[in-house]
Amino acid sequence: MKKLLLVGMLLIFATGSSFAEYRLGALFSTTGPASFLGMPEKQTLEMLVEKTNKNGGINGEKIELFMYDTRGVDAAARKKFIRLVKRDNVNAVIGPTRSGSTLAIKDLAEKFQVPLLSCASSDKIINPLNKYVFKVAPSDKHAVRKIYFYLKTKGMENIAILTAQNGFGDSGRDALLSEAEKMGLNIVADEKFRDNDRDMTSQLTKISERNPDAVICWGVGPAPAIVAKNFKQLQIEAELIMSHGVASKKFIELAGDAAEGIILPAGRLLVAEKLPDSSKFKSMLVDYKNEYESTFGESVSTFGGHAYDAFMIIKKALLTAGKDKEKLIKSMEEITDYIGTYGIFNFSKKDHNGLDKDAFILIEIRNGDWELLES
Repeated sequence: MKKLLLVGMLLIFATGSSFAEYRLGALFSTTGPASFLGMPEKQTLEMLVEKTNKNGGINGEKIELFMYDTRGVDAAARKKFIRLVKRDNVNAVIGPTRSGSTLAIKDLAEKFQVPLLSCASSDKIINPLNKYVFKVAPSDKHAVRKIYFYLKTKGMENIAILTAQNGFGDSGRDALLSEAEKMGLNIVADEKFRDNDRDMTSQLTKISERNPDAVICWGVGPAPAIVAKNFKQLQIEAELIMSHGVASKKFIELAGDAAEGIILPAGRLLVAEKLPDSSKFKSMLVDYKNEYESTFGESVSTFGGHAYDAFMIIKKALLTAGKDKEKLIKSMEEITDYIGTYGIFNFSKKDHNGLDKDAFILIEIRNGDWELLES
């Protein structure tokens, strides 16, 4: 009898059903090169959990948040994910911040059968499909298509690419190459950089020699700001375009005057007040922006918006599914027409991202701020 009781207790403990609260895990890069991405995610999630708990929680139960810093290191992400599952017994996990870290734990989500809602953008996160893995950031191919459509309208066909040697950069490079072929654009130069590189003049000099119409830099952290500075120093006669990986005021601070005139795809959050009143996103975005900035005394970023969307989606799913992980996955797959910070989400069994290229808008950096090119 004692042995049966012990087995029953272990089974209850393993499923997490013995806890009188929803246990939510989170993995963000709050230190290291990607900290300016991870900190807004962390702060947003903390703000939303606190607000939800003050308003009675979910189905009358509070949320207990278990959050760890991955430092942007893949091995750390794996270690912390296992900790969330085995020690903290979470119902679901939000994060990680970076594509590489998410790809590093994709197999663990399936192994432990725990829903994972990533804040990273690589299309490889949800392709090939993994039953337990979702993501809220638009895929690289969506951003690439937005950029390429813009270049086509400007009559620019000769493109140089400069990509980071990490999960985000590799995925972006794949999309830049494949979409260029589909859209009839010429990749005249294909250079790479490392996250810790402190000078990009060698790569940019090679690029300049190929006389591109536009140069597209794909990366996150301080490195793209160095690209912008070197690009200006070399006085390259081409349009410089960044990826959505620099959609933070931190990039503008790091790049300084060299940021002026740079165009990038981003979420509508950065220009929330500048959206037309007819925009279905405006009210929600302005409310989140004001709440975040008044709470933390700093500018909102689209990366915090990833955490916002992830939490709201999981919250919506938990309301109908409860703590059963299989039901939670089914509930997430049935979410449609959810208006998030990055777009309108329509999940399905075959689509664990639910966004398209219209999730992105194009913005330009002018006078140290974001300006809307199109809504």
